[in-house]
Amino acid sequence: MQGFAQDQFGSIYPKIITEVNAHSQAYSNLKQATEELGHRLTGSEHGKRAEQFAFDLLKSYGYDVRFQPFEMVSWSRKSLALNIGGQTIKSVALAHSPIAAHSKSPLIDLGNGLEEDYVGKDVNGKTVLVYLHILPGSPDGIKNLHRSEKTAIAMQHGADGIIFINSVPQGVLLTGTASITGDLIKIPAVCIGYEDGMAIKQQLEKGERPIATIDMENESSRVSARNVIATLKGKSKEKIVVGGHLDSWDLATGAIDNGIGSFAVIDMARTLKRLRIKPKRTVEFVLFMGEEQGLLGSKAYVAAAEAAGSIDEVAFMLNFDMTNAPTAFHSSREEMQNLYRDWLVQLQSADSTFKGKNNIGAGLHSDHQPFMLAGIPYGGGAGGILPNNAGAYYHSDNDVFNLVDKAGLEQTVKLGAALAYSLAQTAHIPALRLKDQEVPAYLERYGLKVPLTVSGEWRW
Repeated sequence: MQGFAQDQFGSIYPKIITEVNAHSQAYSNLKQATEELGHRLTGSEHGKRAEQFAFDLLKSYGYDVRFQPFEMVSWSRKSLALNIGGQTIKSVALAHSPIAAHSKSPLIDLGNGLEEDYVGKDVNGKTVLVYLHILPGSPDGIKNLHRSEKTAIAMQHGADGIIFINSVPQGVLLTGTASITGDLIKIPAVCIGYEDGMAIKQQLEKGERPIATIDMENESSRVSARNVIATLKGKSKEKIVVGGHLDSWDLATGAIDNGIGSFAVIDMARTLKRLRIKPKRTVEFVLFMGEEQGLLGSKAYVAAAEAAGSIDEVAFMLNFDMTNAPTAFHSSREEMQNLYRDWLVQLQSADSTFKGKNNIGAGLHSDHQPFMLAGIPYGGGAGGILPNNAGAYYHSDNDVFNLVDKAGLEQTVKLGAALAYSLAQTAHIPALRLKDQEVPAYLERYGLKVPLTVSGEWRW
């Protein structure tokens, strides 16, 4: 068992806490970014400025910094008009909808938009109405799918278009990609507000059969985007990747998604550099772009490492995506439980805030996913909650800086810096990279085969 005899970090944890309390720049850097850069949409001029902003910050902290370019299909909105049964409905296009689309077809309610909702339904040539999450009153145990996976199912059944009902009240509109691959999809995909959506559902339940008309224009081209990588060189080639996606959607400034994650990562890097840490393992701090378009930056990172034959050097990946005020550690692998327990006890001795429960589990749809599919263990923070009901404004025009909580952001920096340091310094990381033939059973244990099959990423 790994324990205190192995890892005595009681001297460094207080230094991390003190440094962040006294000198953290995460909050001020994020404020500056939201005010000066606006949104950080990958492939846009705003996105390019964000890449340079992060590069310059890390460089100013004394890091060797490099860009990692990758190719992608950019997408930006131009115009959209949605009419249902003669009424104009406020809506927003979902990313990677076609450059130009005009659909006019009967509207059909497909509930949660899962495969079972299509059984016995003639969807061909119709526009489907689906709930973004799981409808209240649905049977227990139903697992939701990502909007891109629901869109893929609709296309497979011949739908003419897809309309998502946001689950957040007061007319909040949500954007996001409707494409699994980051390429353009074949049908228009839009989101409408909760109140409008539920009223339309009631009309359909009464037997009305309104026609849905979607007219949209968008822009798309093939462009280059850049991950930003800062390296804290260790004594060995083995490395810990500490990442968070820098990009955001274009409706607001992405303060929560994922400003609080990416700017925490930048400040973790600042903290360890300020403390003059000389780790055993190399630590790479990576600001991924293209996460919102389909994890494109993290896929590019993993693909480059595989092509270079260096993927085995990645011992662990930490991901911070909308992480706020964590109270404990998260890991994808049970083998980390003993180490995590001991580290958390020591961290709590330095700061009693960290008295939560460590979490073990695995999921999809953030930049840890390509690493996990390559068999690499991942982790991050556990137990935190978003400030100011910020989860309601995910991907919306309300994701702005006044939602950010300074203390919660700095708490992420403290825990992340402590965890990155611990992984870099411990003599042995018990969670080893899984062999490719071991990965399927692991993924099935956490119920991930179905969504990965829908997305076309189940390769086994």
